[in-house]
Amino acid sequence: MKVKEIMSEEACYIEPTTTVKEAAQKMREKDCGFLAIGKESEGKLSGVITDRDIAIRSVAQGHDPANTKVEAVQTPEVLYCFEDDNIDDAAQNMHDNQVYRLIVLNNENEKQLCGVVTLGDIVRNDETRAAEKAAKGISSKQQAA
Repeated sequence: MKVKEIMSEEACYIEPTTTVKEAAQKMREKDCGFLAIGKESEGKLSGVITDRDIAIRSVAQGHDPANTKVEAVQTPEVLYCFEDDNIDDAAQNMHDNQVYRLIVLNNENEKQLCGVVTLGDIVRNDETRAAEKAAKGISSKQQAA
């Protein structure tokens, strides 16, 4: 099975100058905990922000969410896969990087944002072996923390 068969195509893009408060509101509106950050006009990602980034890097450090830009608290490393990748490969990527979700890009040449794939997507699609692989890598991070 390919990533494009199970991914969410509703990946949200926000500008680096978006405030943390606006990002949190967009997460609430879209019922997600993960947003891609970049200049959509340029088609390039500069990072991602998660609900955890907001809690740990912004609120817990005393930043005012209404005045802090997401670029100040984002995760700058964008972990991704391609829509034609096998689910096993995406799960291995999650395992190796100890993450629950990956940005999905259309192909190696264009690298346009086209979705997000999560551990939950893999589980929902009954890809038990792949989900187990990813979960073992993620859980090893939790134990080390």
